Amino acid sequence: MNEVLKEPKMLPVMEHFYTLQGEGFHQGRAAYFIRLGGCDVGCVWCDVKDSWNAENHPKFAIKDIVAAIKKTPAQLVVITGGEPLMHNLDELTNQLKAAGLQTNIETSGAHPLSGSWDWICLSPKKFKAPLPEILPRANELKVVIFNKSDLEWAEKYAALVSPSCKLYLQPEWDKAAQMIPLITDYIKAHPAWELSLQIHKYINVP
Repeated sequence: MNEVLKEPKMLPVMEHFYTLQGEGFHQGRAAYFIRLGGCDVGCVWCDVKDSWNAENHPKFAIKDIVAAIKKTPAQLVVITGGEPLMHNLDELTNQLKAAGLQTNIETSGAHPLSGSWDWICLSPKKFKAPLPEILPRANELKVVIFNKSDLEWAEKYAALVSPSCKLYLQPEWDKAAQMIPLITDYIKAHPAWELSLQIHKYINVP
């Protein structure tokens, strides 16, 4: 099964690409994405289930990942998955920061936090709860809304993050038509929240 690596020099990479961040606080910014293989959270609506088994993806030397990024004008790097915190990310973020790059992570928070981050986007999942220690570290809470009951569940985590944490509700892509009106009304009644849309899917970029 997926191995939790300790301070790896190599990481399983499903894909990596330069695009626009499509979601949350940094929506619209140019960003280099690194999608790591491996996830044990198991969201039924996951749109990257191919990422779940880390053994299905080639391992890249961290120095080669950074070299690929430096061939682009990227200033912001987003580490995602899968669940990226299944791997120790200290060495990766050390090398990214040494190269003058900003480090962002998108995580369910279900594994211990590693790495040095400029921005932590916590997207908790019902299938495997985040660890309590990551909640106060989150800069952004992004909750995927699959049905109406998820709104109440989102408030549970909004009460646990720091007061400065940005709060986002994001419709699950396949149910966006049903969920967007519901989320819109909810945000109007609870203006601490903002709407996150997966704009990369609307403009057809990775």
